[in-house]
Amino acid sequence: MSKPTIEQLLDVSPCEYSEGLPIEQFIDPVIHQMWSPMPRIAGPAFTVKCGKGDHLSLHAAIYRAKSGDVIVVEAGPDYANTGGNVCAIAKQRGVVAMIIDGFIRDIGEIREAQFPVYARGLMPKPGAKEQMFPLNQPIRCGGVTVNAGDYIVADEEGIAVIPKDKLTEVYNLARARTDKDAAMNLAEWKVQHSKKIESKLQELGYSN
Repeated sequence: MSKPTIEQLLDVSPCEYSEGLPIEQFIDPVIHQMWSPMPRIAGPAFTVKCGKGDHLSLHAAIYRAKSGDVIVVEAGPDYANTGGNVCAIAKQRGVVAMIIDGFIRDIGEIREAQFPVYARGLMPKPGAKEQMFPLNQPIRCGGVTVNAGDYIVADEEGIAVIPKDKLTEVYNLARARTDKDAAMNLAEWKVQHSKKIESKLQELGYSN
C-alpha cells in the first residue's frame, strides 16, 4: 500500500495512532502547545541538537529545513532556544512547526504569527550562539528517540513520533480505529463497551 499523504495523516488524531505505537513513541506531555487553539500538524522531522545554553544549531536549521518539515529539537532546560523572528522566518520558509525539548520566548509574536510551537515553557533570556552540532542526526526529545524523516503528528492531545519505516503500517491501524469509532453512535458504543467491561470483571471474579 502506498505511503499516506500529509493530508491523510492530519485526518487522524494522535489518540488513534496509539493503536500502532507504544507509549515510548509519544513525547512527554510536559512539552505542550505554547498557544491555543493550534491546528493539528504533521510532517517529517528535521532533527536538531543544541548545546547547553546555546541555540546556534536551531538558528542554522531554519535555513536548512525543507518546506513541510517539522523541526524537532533536543535542547537544554535553561535559556530560550527560539523567539518571534526565528519562528517568523521558519514559517516564511514553509516549516510546519517546532517541537522543542526546552524553552522559548516572544510568545506574543509567535501567537500573532500563528506559528505552531511545542515547548516546555517560557524563558525571557536567550542562549548563546557558539556551538554547532550536525543536523538531521538522531536526537532525544521528550524522552523519545527521533530520527530525521520520522513522521510527527501533534495536536492538543499530544505528540506522536512515527518511525519512518513503519509509517504506512501505523497509519493503517490508526485509520481503521478512526473509521470503526466513527461508524458507531454513542448507544452502540455503550453496548459494546459494557459487554467488554462486564466480561473482564467476570473473568477477574468481581461480582458487585
